[in-house]
Amino acid sequence: MDAADFARACGYTGDSPALLDAFEAIRRNGIAHARLDHIRRKAVIDELKQSQALFVAAIGPALSAEEAIEDAARFIACWRNMPRWRQERRLPDLIRAKQQRKVARYFRRYGHFLWALEAA
Repeated sequence: MDAADFARACGYTGDSPALLDAFEAIRRNGIAHARLDHIRRKAVIDELKQSQALFVAAIGPALSAEEAIEDAARFIACWRNMPRWRQERRLPDLIRAKQQRKVARYFRRYGHFLWALEAA
């Protein structure tokens, strides 16, 4: 996908070289940011793969992946209903809830397999 295709996908119909360059910079920055986020999530997952006890400690006070997902979803829904000033103050909590949800979803799907290999 080149800059013009990305710009059209974003709704831009013009042909200004400066704006097309800006769209290209946005696209590249977004790709780099997504890669960096992926690397960070993978590092967290790799740390927790070592044992089930580390995972349970990371999702605490929840006792299972399903419970951790429900807790994170509940907080995210609550955060969306907060006033803007409170959302800004609770932004680190939102980031932590989203990360916990991703980790819990991963281990809900693959945890039994990983830890069965560890036990064998």
